[in-house]
Amino acid sequence: MSTAAITVPVTVFEHENCPATSVMRRVGDKWSVVILSVLAGGAHGFNELDRSVEGLSRRMLTRTLRSLEADGLISRTLHPSVPPRVDYALTDLGRSFLEPVRALGLWALAHQSDLEAARDDQRSR
Repeated sequence: MSTAAITVPVTVFEHENCPATSVMRRVGDKWSVVILSVLAGGAHGFNELDRSVEGLSRRMLTRTLRSLEADGLISRTLHPSVPPRVDYALTDLGRSFLEPVRALGLWALAHQSDLEAARDDQRSR
């Protein structure tokens, strides 16, 4: 795997058009990783997702689901029933996205005390 060299100074254009920038924004988004993690257990309807994530408004859930669908990380399936049911599920791309996200989470757990110690050290200066 090759990595592109970062030119210095980094321009706004380069930063905004870097594929990693949008991915890091998705990882850093408050709700995306939570919703993807819930969907890792299987497809969920909107109301199931709404009940599964405390503190997430229905409006923000809708916005986050639309963004994840637009990125191709989840699929949306409308079932023609009364009342209509919509199911959300991870796509293959979404499952592959969770692999490095989980690795990042494991790294954070393994280094939590190191990070806290560094923050404490910085605050005490």
